[in-house]
Amino acid sequence: MLDAQTIATVKSSLPAIAQLGPQLTGHFYQRLLTQHPELKNVFNMNNQRSGNQREALFNAIVAYGSNLENLAVLLPAVEKIAQKHTSLNIQPAQYAVVGETLLATIEELLNPGDDVLQAWGKAYGVLADVFIQREEAIYCASEEKVGGWRGARDFRIRTINTESSVIKSFELVPNDGQPVADFLPGQYLAVSLRPEGSENIQHRQYSLTHLPNGKSYRIAVKREEHGSVSGWLHTHAKVGDIVQCAAPAGDFYLQTTGSAPVTLISAGVGQTPMLAMLASLAEQQHAGAVNWLHAAECGTQHAFADEVQATGARLPHFASHIWYREPESVDSGRFDAQGLMDLAGISSQLNQADRQFWLCGPLPFMQFVARQLVDAGISADRIHYEVFGPHKVL
Repeated sequence: MLDAQTIATVKSSLPAIAQLGPQLTGHFYQRLLTQHPELKNVFNMNNQRSGNQREALFNAIVAYGSNLENLAVLLPAVEKIAQKHTSLNIQPAQYAVVGETLLATIEELLNPGDDVLQAWGKAYGVLADVFIQREEAIYCASEEKVGGWRGARDFRIRTINTESSVIKSFELVPNDGQPVADFLPGQYLAVSLRPEGSENIQHRQYSLTHLPNGKSYRIAVKREEHGSVSGWLHTHAKVGDIVQCAAPAGDFYLQTTGSAPVTLISAGVGQTPMLAMLASLAEQQHAGAVNWLHAAECGTQHAFADEVQATGARLPHFASHIWYREPESVDSGRFDAQGLMDLAGISSQLNQADRQFWLCGPLPFMQFVARQLVDAGISADRIHYEVFGPHKVL
């Protein structure tokens, strides 16, 4: 625990840190990756270039410094980050490197004096211990599962299927021929590889799109503009290629009680975690109403449509509603509404007091849908969402 003086000293420095904004974390990452270039094999360099990682870290630093007396409010964020860290095989020694760099960054940009630096050092040490302990617990739990493991494991691509003009699915089997661990519907698999022309190993987390079977994993990947890993998977990957995977992880997964109604909302490749959720509901023969709401650009970009309908048909109370933003002439009969996802027309299907909502897709889409749900009187604790990439609050 932190003493009152340390807490007060850290909080006294927050206004100056807040004034720096992401400049602080930009300087931090530049210093860290210059002095420790091996960490380029850990960080997503695309997120570094876009600034998303700098913004996420800055927000985390300010949130932590603001809640030193009540760390319990940070536990959901800690869990999200710890799950991501285990997918990257983060080790305790790396926390010391990050801590040294953070203190050096504060000193170089603010020169706040020894008292402030010592206080931040103590505060960071407490937070690092929280992460180290939680991540070790996740590593142990993954390792102890039937078919589980710690760190990287070689997987072979067994099948590649084109699901739409922008999405391919990949079935991965362990190269050692041994079983693979189960996972919760909605969790992801971290895939590591060195794309052609890249100096560094790159890691990406892709949602698992099926029920656990103990033998293989299936992921679906959208080809992103300038996406080094998605680009390699779409244009170079072939059956028989080897990639490395960490054990399944993630804090976004289906949790239902009894026959509570469920609505799964997605856009584009954001439907990938929902596929496993829908399959799980069908496997359970979930008695409550299940709605599938999905938005796509057009029919050629709409992946897994037949699979969703076949899975939904196994549920006693299933309904789907599909939006195409710019449908083509051949799309007639494949969608229910044109334009952005407007929930007003189906509001009567969504207003049960115990209905839970699961949401995934591009950030602007999720913000747009979340506003509609909140404006309709749905409490935030019933809206669960996943952001692909550094976390943001809707």
